[in-house]
Amino acid sequence: MKTAISVSKEDYLKAILEAESEGRTVISATLAHWLEVSAPAVSMALRRLKRDGFVGVEADGVVRLTAEGREAAYRTALRHHLIERMLSEMFGMPWYEVHDEAERLEHAVSPAFEALLMKKLGEKGTCPHGNAVLPESEEKRLKRGVRALADVTEGAQCTVTSLYERDPELLRFLHQTGIEPGGAVKVIRRNYDQTVAIETAAGQFTIGPAAAEKVLVKRAGGGDGARG
Repeated sequence: MKTAISVSKEDYLKAILEAESEGRTVISATLAHWLEVSAPAVSMALRRLKRDGFVGVEADGVVRLTAEGREAAYRTALRHHLIERMLSEMFGMPWYEVHDEAERLEHAVSPAFEALLMKKLGEKGTCPHGNAVLPESEEKRLKRGVRALADVTEGAQCTVTSLYERDPELLRFLHQTGIEPGGAVKVIRRNYDQTVAIETAAGQFTIGPAAAEKVLVKRAGGGDGARG
């Protein structure tokens, strides 16, 4: 019988796996930023994870999941994904609210309930933010013609494919500007200060570069809409 993994350990393991999936090299600073915790807290957590056989830390500080750590991380990420879909598809919770709720519930779901959710929803669908269980690297996204809104040319008409979901304030802001998964957005103008003037079904807005980097889009009608 496997030893239960604490909530904190699950959060660290999931963060490592998601960062790796995005193509990042994971070091302590990556986790401190990702989880919004102090460097000493990360160091202590990594020592415990290494002791318990979930991670290895190389001489240059790079953190890698062991096979057991990767399995545990994926189970947590999958539970999160299924809970988000349950809240949205079965209970009608708005897409810009489900992430934080799923963060709380992912640690409380039993294997039996997880199996029921899997049977009902399946593993292959996308969450309400347009994301799969694990994020893609930029290289894989570009091959599919998907890029950040910040990198799209003026005049391009795009469809939103997915949104960065770990910032609840950002999600509420995007909702207010009419940016949502599957929705249309047109880049009207790129300003000198790197803000982007856009048009959505909700009207015309100007968004900053930090927000535009976290909205992934695909150009409608072919082409990739990339800036030259």
